[in-house]
Amino acid sequence: MTSIPPDSGTATDQFLGYRELLFSVVYNMLGSVADTEDVLQEVWLAWTARHTSDATTVENPRAYLVRIAANQALARRAVLSKRKETYVGPWLPEPLVAAADDSAATVERAESLSMAMLVVLETLSPLERAVFVLHEVFGFQHPEIAEMLDRSPAAVRQLATRARRHVHARRPRHSAPPQLQAQVTERFAAAALGGDLQALLEILAPDVTLWTDGGGKGPALNLRPVHGRESVAAVFMSVAAAVPEGLDLRYRRVAGDACALVFSGDSPLAVVVVDLTPDGERIAAVYSITNPDKLTSIN
Repeated sequence: MTSIPPDSGTATDQFLGYRELLFSVVYNMLGSVADTEDVLQEVWLAWTARHTSDATTVENPRAYLVRIAANQALARRAVLSKRKETYVGPWLPEPLVAAADDSAATVERAESLSMAMLVVLETLSPLERAVFVLHEVFGFQHPEIAEMLDRSPAAVRQLATRARRHVHARRPRHSAPPQLQAQVTERFAAAALGGDLQALLEILAPDVTLWTDGGGKGPALNLRPVHGRESVAAVFMSVAAAVPEGLDLRYRRVAGDACALVFSGDSPLAVVVVDLTPDGERIAAVYSITNPDKLTSIN
């Protein structure tokens, strides 16, 4: 969490008032909770330095803070890119799991993009992703974004067009009702951990893909994505055969998705998110995060 002195007056109030917006902007640009918190610390330091050194009032604190956050996030992308070069196996976004008590902050953060969309955004350039997030998710207009990113409006429009075309080619516009996704998630988890091959084959789409992110630290049977219904089902049959007794299965939300959480005692072992086909009847993709470094904020 960002460390904020208790006696910073108006600067603190303004920052806290926009903190959840800033968190969502940066998280959707980075896909990492830990890096997002680091960026917010930098934003806080820059914001208080601005108030300390300059007595003039910022006319639009929201836009000013988002500008700092977006540029700090762009700078952080270089660090993330180097980290991914040596990452073991597929890299998936760090799951932003809703707390059990559904606090106000959790509700605001739940507006973040789905796991499937975040995976697609990983294929964009950092600037394309920044423009897409700021415009498509948070509604900033191209001239505002141009000022934030120190680019011309024409350049921003070009980045937005490329990003939108790229995203829509890989992620057709469809969204299953939350209740349906939750039901399919529960059916999948019961079949996968219960070793019910027939139930798995019925719920998986023929061209389903399984992504498993263990980072070389968590359980991951495959270091590459697994494609095809029979192959994915076979993976989960192996998982079911090795499941120890006493596992606890819980259901929450991760960003914009329903998810299944697998616990051993109080320790989270996996977060599993499924993405449905456009008709909502079968599973098009399974995202399983087992890297313990990405599960530290889950309880």
